[in-house]
Amino acid sequence: MRGNVTRQATMLSLVGPEQRVPRDHPIRRIRQLADAQLQKLSPVLGAMYAPLGRPSIPPETLLKACLLIALYSVRSERQFCERLDYDLLFRFFLDMGLEEASFDASTFAKNKERLLKADVARRFFEGVVEQARREKLMSSEHFTVDGTLIEAWASLKSFKKKEGQEDDSPPDDPGNPTINFHGEKRSNATHASTTDPEAKLARKGKGKEAKLAYAGHVLMENRHGLIADVSLSQADGYAEREQALRMVRRQKAAGIPVSTVGGDKGYDTADFVQALREQGVTPHVAQNITAHRGSNIDERTVRHPGYAVSQRIRKRVEEIFGWAKTVAGMRKARYRGQRRVGLQMHFVAAAYNLVRMAKLMPMAS
Repeated sequence: MRGNVTRQATMLSLVGPEQRVPRDHPIRRIRQLADAQLQKLSPVLGAMYAPLGRPSIPPETLLKACLLIALYSVRSERQFCERLDYDLLFRFFLDMGLEEASFDASTFAKNKERLLKADVARRFFEGVVEQARREKLMSSEHFTVDGTLIEAWASLKSFKKKEGQEDDSPPDDPGNPTINFHGEKRSNATHASTTDPEAKLARKGKGKEAKLAYAGHVLMENRHGLIADVSLSQADGYAEREQALRMVRRQKAAGIPVSTVGGDKGYDTADFVQALREQGVTPHVAQNITAHRGSNIDERTVRHPGYAVSQRIRKRVEEIFGWAKTVAGMRKARYRGQRRVGLQMHFVAAAYNLVRMAKLMPMAS
């Protein structure tokens, strides 16, 4: 029998967001893991605010909102606040009732400096990594490093000559001026972006276009492909190797017995290989053999079966970058400045780990 459309509103309803989210939905496990870490961060979050005054939006709510933005490909914080008005899953994740009003998008901007000052994003990410280690989901010996370019929130039109070298002629259109780059040599030494001065002009490889970007770096453990460490730096030809060594040293300082580190051909340099060996780490990077040079990885390393395993598994790191750029919105940075883009990257890395952990860990009763 055909049903009829009922247009009369229900006078009383006892259904909340909790009842509308399926019991087997992975967001439930992700919420449990996030809440456990936020509970440990409570003293840090409490120190961020004055003891007196008007109560603010709970920082836990803002941090979990940042995770939702990454998990559900939300374009902006303003769009998130709009969606929070009608998305029951978002309200469930943030522990909000149906009657609570959404908060204003300016709340994110006003609290961003507090989060940066207390280094909350890094603390939260490291707490998630520690959770994975306690559950024995991460390898403590075998890792992979890689880097990628993250496009800055700045146009190439903003890449202008530095102070003292500018052209003082007025623009033809103040709002959207015509810029002719033909025949002009532009480099980071003579030019800088007026929108985001910390972004650098860079390209990923030969034949690729140059763009204003930052360099994002990931240290992946090889057991389940979880992110063990993450960092953001200015883009240059040495950033990938420098940040890789820095992340390996941080693991060593934390007592993690790193045994091997895999990587692509870009890491096959004498200084990088030697620096890893000095730390007792075997470099399992791909050999970069050309007509003009030989590889710094010799047969002592290549002959072992573990080298072939590392070379096969290291390709999984591209899944991290693929998810971060297509799902979590890291193809183009949402903020300006290295500190703020770094904050975004730490939340994206934490969200990626939480998704993987929710699949690997059983649902708590």
